[in-house]
This record gives sequence, C-alpha cells and structure tokens, in this order.
Amino acid sequence: MAITDKPLCPARPPPRGKPAQGGQLPLQQQAGAGQDAATGEQKAPQYSWDLRAKIDPKEYTFSGLKNETVGRLPGKVAGQQFVIQDCENCQIYIFDHSATITIDDCVNCQIFLGPIKGSVFFRDCKDCKCVVACQQFRTRDCRKLEVFLCCATQPIIESSTGMKFGCFQYYYPELALQFKDAGLSIFNNTWSNIHDFTPVSGENNWGLLPETAAVQDYVPLPSSEELKAVRVSTDATKSIIPITRGRRQKNSDESCLAVFFASDYTTANARKLIDEMTSKGFQLVQTKEVLMKAEDAHRVFQQSALEFIPLLEKGPVVALEFNGDGAVEQCRSTVNEVFSGTKVFVSESKASASQDVDNFYNFADMQMGM
Repeated sequence: MAITDKPLCPARPPPRGKPAQGGQLPLQQQAGAGQDAATGEQKAPQYSWDLRAKIDPKEYTFSGLKNETVGRLPGKVAGQQFVIQDCENCQIYIFDHSATITIDDCVNCQIFLGPIKGSVFFRDCKDCKCVVACQQFRTRDCRKLEVFLCCATQPIIESSTGMKFGCFQYYYPELALQFKDAGLSIFNNTWSNIHDFTPVSGENNWGLLPETAAVQDYVPLPSSEELKAVRVSTDATKSIIPITRGRRQKNSDESCLAVFFASDYTTANARKLIDEMTSKGFQLVQTKEVLMKAEDAHRVFQQSALEFIPLLEKGPVVALEFNGDGAVEQCRSTVNEVFSGTKVFVSESKASASQDVDNFYNFADMQMGM
C-alpha cells in the first residue's frame, strides 16, 4: 500500500549552464565542480529533488504484530500516512499528527491515534478500544469498538455493530501543536453525532459510553520505556479537547450560549469560562469554532448584531453551550467579572437562550457541511 503521495514527475534537466526553474543552478554547478578533482571524471548533475529523504514504508506501518506494545514518538510521523494491519492483542500509540490512517483486521487492540488531518478508516476490526482525533471517522465491517473520539465532521459507521463512543480526553505537551499542524480545531468535535450508513430495523448498532468512563481503563498508559518518555495524562480536567455532553440527554431545560470573538486569547478565554462554569456544576453541551459573516451575525445575534459585526473580520468565533438551571444568570455574571474588558456575546435571558443556541448551531452545522 502506498505510504506517500505519488511523486510528481521530475522536470526535464535544464541545459548546461542554464538555471533550473526558480533561478537555481544544479547543486553541482552551484559549487562550480563539473569534474571530480581526484579522477578527472565528469560528475552527474545533482538536483535538489535527489536530496529529499527517502521514505521507508516500514516506518509508517505496523503489520502482523501479536502481544506487543509499539508506537511512534512526537515528531516521528510528521504528517505522513500510516497503516496498521493484522495486529492482535497489541497496544499501539501514535503520538504525532498524520495525514490519514487505515486500521485493518485488528483484534483486541488498544490504540491511541494523535491528530489526523484527513480520515481514519477502521475495517474488519473487532474488540478494540481506541482514542482518536481526526477530520473524518469511518468504520466498515467492525464489531465491538469503543472509541473516545474527536471528529470535526459527522462520524460514519457502516456494517458495524456494538459500537460505543465517548468524548476524546487526553493530554501530552506536544498535543496542542499537533492539532494545529493537522488543521483541527479543539472546539469542533461531533463525537456523538453518529451516522449509521446501514441501520437495521429494530436494532441500534451504536451507543454512548458511560459519562463516568475513564480513558485509562480502556487504553492504558504505555508500558514500554521508549513511550513512557511522552508525558501523558488522561485526567479529564487536563484534556486538550473540552469534554462535552454531546447528544446525551440534557439535565435542564435551560441552556446558555456564549460566543468569544477572535483574538490572541480566544482559546484561553473559552477554556477559562468552561472551567468557571463546570466548577459550579453546569455542563458543557457542545462547542464550535467557525467563521461568521455580517449576514450570519444578524441571524444569530439578532438585535446585538451591529455591536459584534466589526469583530467578525478578525477570524473565527468560538461558541459554547452550557446547560443547567440558572445557566444564563451564572454565565452573564461570570463574563462580567472575569472578562470585563472583552466583548462576549451571552444569552440575555432563559426565554431567549434556547433560540440563541438553535440559531447559532443551525448556522454552524450548515457552514461545516459546505
């Protein structure tokens, strides 16, 4: 299976003495050495594409392993594709970002996959427990997978049964930068919005893991000396991804929408409000990071739109939905106390809050689906 993109055909070498495309002479001519000084023989021209590091597919493949603990440290995958196949009773950790990952014919494995810029595809796997962050998630012909998931788009299962999902929760120091390198936002996570491509009448092929489910009980910390060097924490309070309730039943009929506008401190401010609200017993239902235009602001912010439209040009907004009795009052007072110098949209009343939430997330879902 190809591990890298198909290389482009090299350009025809330029005539002798003429610069290569981009104004560069062949490296041999840049150095002015057309002949080998020792032998007097003419040396073949050397071009920059000849000096690229050759990719060894074995470095990006785990295949046919049994009863092993294996992995890749931060910086070792660096955005390449990866393949995991025919592994049994293994613990597998990819502590780096990648382009795409396919997992085929794996049985009873525990797997951690760092941020994946494109898709992750599980095929013909069974009895596996996983922690996964990706742009697209798909399974086919799988049985009994339990997945702590961060997925930017709607996860899809096909011809799969006994699937269970929870919200991604994980931390190690390099993980935040790896999310950026993979082009993933920590606030775009549709982990519980599963689409079953092949539903069976009267049966449910998937469900949600218990809210009390702890990652380390499913995918334990690595036991090998090499992988212990990665300072992993599965403490939910340290998770890079904010832990959301997703599509679980809400505890209250009162929700509140808070929206932060783009600045150097957007992520930090959003995290701070999440910490403040959850410490008081309110639950984070969902989060979203998305670009907005002026016409979107009128739809979402209604009468307050004109106040916020100038802020939309600076970049995407981050929206948070909190749930619990008294959520609106508590969120407004917290924002006034903690973010007094920052413009934040917060629902004005319990009566308007549910409409605010619907307006924003209906808009966001349309944007993410385009």
